[in-house]
Amino acid sequence: MVNYKELGLVNSKDMFAKAVKGGYAIPAFNFNNMEQMQAIIQACVETKSPVILQISSGARKYANQTILRYMAQGAVEYAKELGCNIPIVLHLDHGDTFELCKSCIEYGFSSVMIDGSHLPYEQNVALTKQVVEYAHKYDVTVEGELGVLAGVEDDVSSEKSHYTQPDEVEDFVKKTGVDSLAISIGTSHGANKFKPEQCTRDANGILIPPPLRFDILEEIEKRIPGFPIVLHGSSSVPQDLVSIINKNGGALKDAVGIPEDQLRKAAKSAVCKVNIDSDGRLAMTAAIREFMVQKPAEFDPRKYLGPARESLKNLYIHKVKNVLGSDNKA
Repeated sequence: MVNYKELGLVNSKDMFAKAVKGGYAIPAFNFNNMEQMQAIIQACVETKSPVILQISSGARKYANQTILRYMAQGAVEYAKELGCNIPIVLHLDHGDTFELCKSCIEYGFSSVMIDGSHLPYEQNVALTKQVVEYAHKYDVTVEGELGVLAGVEDDVSSEKSHYTQPDEVEDFVKKTGVDSLAISIGTSHGANKFKPEQCTRDANGILIPPPLRFDILEEIEKRIPGFPIVLHGSSSVPQDLVSIINKNGGALKDAVGIPEDQLRKAAKSAVCKVNIDSDGRLAMTAAIREFMVQKPAEFDPRKYLGPARESLKNLYIHKVKNVLGSDNKA
């Protein structure tokens, strides 16, 4: 077993307490490979932001659990080399079994999410409590979830969303002992977060998604004041990136995300962790597609992965500074 502290990582407890008090949110960026990790660390060092490196079960299968452990340790050392020893959490995103969470903890994760939101309430409580009891033995923080987000991303998918019920949150937190709680207030997984019929269109025909349910968030804050809240599915799906992809051979139809002004509003509340994955995929894909069209004779992966990494870094700098407000909080 490898303890995350040996890798130079931290858990999310102090990070979240400062974020709730300071009115900002910690970026939780997913990664699957070296270029994504480099872009995340570069962006967060440059902005002096704490960060959560997220790994889904699909990413863990893709990259290999042992390699990921050393990549996380490498991220810590890379940040130091770049000149700022920022706090870094290694977090399991959407763990769905006790066994997966246990394995991640043993491989050096400092935080895990156990997602039992698809289960009946009492089963969700029991599973979450089981993970919490194991994780807390090793000072690993645990994120639970109440409510279901629609959309598809990696191994997580749901046709319909189910808003979090404020009446359940206090009981859930008390019974499970979780350190943070992911809720459903209208965010959604993937790049196609909403069907066209759920949206309105502006004068230019651009789809406008339904607003987030801040009334539910406010009611939850009343029930568990000061408790760390997490938003999943919070990519904004920048239309300039969608346009670049489609102009260069892509076929993203009706891709729409969460408006950034709504995410900024949420970050000023008890929401202290915002998950962003699809936007990063779009940034890299747009850069790679554009490069391939402009330089079709090029075949060196470094030539197109380099611009993709730079595009991702710039996107994340924007998210940190203009959406989440976590710059200079490291």
